[in-house]
Amino acid sequence: MPIFDWGTYNGFSKLKTAELLGIRLTEIPPRVFMRRIDESYFRSYGEAAKPFTTITAHAPYYSLVSYDAETRERSVRALRRAAELSLEARAEVYNMHIGPHVWGGEKDLDAVADALKQIISGLEDKLYFSLETSYAPWLIGSFDEIKAIIEKTGSDRVIVSPQLENVFMYELGVHGNGRFDQANKAATKDFWMKVLEKTLQLSRGYFSLRFSQVTGFYLGNKLLKKRVPLGKGYPDLEPLADALAEFMVKKIYEPGLPMEIHLIYTGPPATKYRDTILLYQAVMERVLRYLE
Repeated sequence: MPIFDWGTYNGFSKLKTAELLGIRLTEIPPRVFMRRIDESYFRSYGEAAKPFTTITAHAPYYSLVSYDAETRERSVRALRRAAELSLEARAEVYNMHIGPHVWGGEKDLDAVADALKQIISGLEDKLYFSLETSYAPWLIGSFDEIKAIIEKTGSDRVIVSPQLENVFMYELGVHGNGRFDQANKAATKDFWMKVLEKTLQLSRGYFSLRFSQVTGFYLGNKLLKKRVPLGKGYPDLEPLADALAEFMVKKIYEPGLPMEIHLIYTGPPATKYRDTILLYQAVMERVLRYLE
């Protein structure tokens, strides 16, 4: 087994390109589930993706919590159906955005846990369900919130999947002040080691990470993130790659922890293959230092 599986999102038509590049992991993108596509597409995807070591799926962008009960029920049905289709494609991990705060506090977390129980019921022996971290407090998805949701759900098949630039924005206050440069100075190797330790504490079976660099723009008084090509945004890759390499080798591989590591690039489509390879190279050349 390699130290980690690496890759990016691919629709069916791009699987061959990703395969030829030697990419090991492919993720079914969320837009696929938002179209009226029948099960044969997903069965064909699973067959075409056999050269890949790992198949994951990103759920459609439906919130797990809503003021309106009917909207919430529709979202749960759609997310459940997408999970079932993911299995047709032989996916192992099904990743979800949680959604915005609605009522606030425990009521939101209880609502998310109830929705998750409906989505995963009967599928727990077939899929892991990962919850993606958010980049601002108006969205549900801090490490503490995800920990509470996992505990309320009561399933060891619900895990965290940190979108690492989101963690950067959330924990270093960028969501509030827009100071990417200032936060970037604080995003040291030690910062990322602590983030990875938090991830490990909420991981079972899979240690599943996501990353792209970002900038931001304001919509009214709210800062929104914008994904940009590698090398064009924040946070810097070098301290993150240093931390990833050491953590993978020293904290997971050498202790023999029973989990697979995923590194999924989630940046803009136009440069995603180049950037996926550059991300893999940056981490793997540092991994080599610990293996020599």
